[in-house]
Amino acid sequence: MQYLPRDNRYMVGVAIALLGGTFLSLSGIMIRNIEAADGWQILFYRSLATFLTIFVFLVFQYRGNIARRFADIGGAGLLAALVLSVGSIFYIMALLNTTVANVVFIIGASPLLAALAGWLFLRERVTRASLASMFAAILGIGLMFADGLVSGGMLGNVFALCLAIMYVFYLLILRGNRHVDMMPATCLSGLFTAMIVLAFVVDFAVSRHDLVIILALGSVQFGFGFMCLTWSTRYIPAAEVALFSLSEAVLNPIWVWLGVGETPSLYTLAGSAVVLAAVMTYSIMAIRRERAIRAGASASGHS
Repeated sequence: MQYLPRDNRYMVGVAIALLGGTFLSLSGIMIRNIEAADGWQILFYRSLATFLTIFVFLVFQYRGNIARRFADIGGAGLLAALVLSVGSIFYIMALLNTTVANVVFIIGASPLLAALAGWLFLRERVTRASLASMFAAILGIGLMFADGLVSGGMLGNVFALCLAIMYVFYLLILRGNRHVDMMPATCLSGLFTAMIVLAFVVDFAVSRHDLVIILALGSVQFGFGFMCLTWSTRYIPAAEVALFSLSEAVLNPIWVWLGVGETPSLYTLAGSAVVLAAVMTYSIMAIRRERAIRAGASASGHS
């Protein structure tokens, strides 16, 4: 695509965003290889690992100012942390109750659902092409729900849709607080999740095999994945991060297909293709708008 810059800084940002998407794409194959731990045990240990991983990263990044960074997120940040923690619960429960492809592509439509919510409730302006992408994504999600009616994975699809809704709220909070670093909120979401699920854990004993996978889910899959996506925003615009992080949605079903033979149905494949095309189209349009705005600002600055 000729409108993309070719400098090294840009390529570093792309590589980091793709790496973040790759880390995030490991959730399905990791969950499918857990032998005996139930959803509440997975959530408890995964969320603690997430909290500790991101907290260590923040300590390294901010050193003596870390307390101030947590204080800066304010009430909006605490709400974002709570919303993300509830979304994390829906995420694991969705993966345990339907196919990985259904989960990741329903979640993948979140940016479009957030834009739709902004148009409906915040009266934000959107183009006709963007609206078409939004409704195409809804159509794709509808195909995956049709698959749930046939295959029995409806409960997992509902959990995935609930997660997408939680993520929409999270994105709207971030949109209203662009000036605040919300990584501490992401860190706190791990702690909040552990506190919420604590009441539902009947037995804390899990096998060493399962514990290693669960801790990797919290640190490598989510912790490293989210930090890479956040880090990539220093080099490339947010719209481009969203585009390249689609590697998660593409790779996640591939890993479980290669690893455990989980094959998506025709409904899921059709719905996934529609959602992926819609999100890619929307992201590319957003990239072009951002570049046009920056070009206009640069031109006016030199006039």
